[in-house]
Amino acid sequence: MKSVPLRVALAQYPIGQFAAPADWQAHLDAWVKQAAVADAKLLLFPEYGSMELASLLAPHVQSDLLGSIAAMQDLLPAYRKAHADAAKRHGVTIIAGSFPVRLEDGSFINRAYVYDPDGREAHQDKRQMTRFEREDWIIQGGAALHLFALPDGTSFGIAICYDIEFPLIARALAEAGADLVLAPSCTDTLAGLHRVHVGARARALESQIYVAVAQTVGEAQWSPAVDVNRGMAAAYATPDRGFPDDGVLAQGEVDKPGWVYADLDFAALQAARANAQVFTRADWTSQHLPGLAVNKAEFR
Repeated sequence: MKSVPLRVALAQYPIGQFAAPADWQAHLDAWVKQAAVADAKLLLFPEYGSMELASLLAPHVQSDLLGSIAAMQDLLPAYRKAHADAAKRHGVTIIAGSFPVRLEDGSFINRAYVYDPDGREAHQDKRQMTRFEREDWIIQGGAALHLFALPDGTSFGIAICYDIEFPLIARALAEAGADLVLAPSCTDTLAGLHRVHVGARARALESQIYVAVAQTVGEAQWSPAVDVNRGMAAAYATPDRGFPDDGVLAQGEVDKPGWVYADLDFAALQAARANAQVFTRADWTSQHLPGLAVNKAEFR
């Protein structure tokens, strides 16, 4: 296990408006460069950060909830290339703001693209849809979970927003070898913000892993999809030996745009698992049995 901590950059990201694609590309590169200069090696942008590309569409399309994501498909190749180029130029791994991608059957999924320092691409699709996504936006859930690796060998997974509120998703990633789960998120209320962060902290506790959150912030009233954003970036560990008593490694100021940085020491994570006050990771494995029976209580 490597002893040099991994610096991650977690975005508190405002949805921008742009007059031309070149303006958006320069904006993206400036964000990536700022994090790279701060020695971050892994950059996490939030869920639906891509929706700012809709500002490049005609006003009547921007205001069309379903029409805007259909029109954005023409911008997807440039979106992917810009992130791949930025990752390669600055020598970092980037999780791009997730994009509503249209599949061959015409349905849409919420996809987070991942770019390594060589500019190579992979992706993770969101599995659990919120009511807004499912009922109003008609976005479908994905299926497969993927394990990613950084150049130094660190394994990580991605649980997009609502996904981090479901224990078995993060647990499956942890059991596959992920020591870090990233939760890019987009929420429009403080309650939504806290649901994501409560989930993230619980997942860090349960599997004794790091969990990091990035969220959208601010208002974009021109967009019916991401008009209001309440967000905070943070990194969490298990609240046990070697870590803060509350498990909070880094936490930004709510709704303030910018990067939040955290240094993740994976040797310390392994030490905590080996000599913790409680063994939540190991005890889950020993107690979580398939088909575990639940009997009706009898009051006497």
